[in-house]
Amino acid sequence: MERRKLILSTGNIHKVLEIKDILKDLPIEVLSKDELGFKDLDVEEDGKTLVENAIKKAKALKEKVDGMVMADDTGLFVDYLNGEPGIKSARYSEPNPTPEKNIAKLLKELNGVPMEKRTATFVTVIALITEDGRTITVEGQCKGYIGFEKKGSSGFGYDPLFIVDGYGKTFAELGEEIKNTISHRARALYNLRNEIMNVLEDGVDEDTSSK
Repeated sequence: MERRKLILSTGNIHKVLEIKDILKDLPIEVLSKDELGFKDLDVEEDGKTLVENAIKKAKALKEKVDGMVMADDTGLFVDYLNGEPGIKSARYSEPNPTPEKNIAKLLKELNGVPMEKRTATFVTVIALITEDGRTITVEGQCKGYIGFEKKGSSGFGYDPLFIVDGYGKTFAELGEEIKNTISHRARALYNLRNEIMNVLEDGVDEDTSSK
């Protein structure tokens, strides 16, 4: 019997590997959109919330493929900056944003701000659309601080700046193995994992409603 498929809306190889690692023990085949030939599928993230953006990206992919699809949206919410960069985290340094430019802008905005006021929360929302079109959303959060300089060599995005609560090190210092158990995305993925298990067990049971 062919395994059921979960197609990921992201083309970010770091995300793809992280997701595949966390979901590796489920009886499903996890594929990225790029692996199915949809590398050029690009969805404008113009929603007002992470939830809106995640659902929009999932729906766009669902129109192209069979199987379950998932899309995520992540934001870094810095308290001192009234929640910025928030839903604009990936494009914080527009025009032509890059991770390095995003980090440089964030450090500039926080120049002179003491550590106790550099609190921040990483939030990931994942939207799952099942084979029969039901939409399920889950969330994961991780609290910490924004460092004064980049530290560590692993991870991506803001990982070299984000000092994880209780660890005293950035995601980039902690490494993938630890990050993949405690990060915002990991926590959202573990919640998603439970939802996928319910979908696999229940089939098209209507009890699994949108959340």
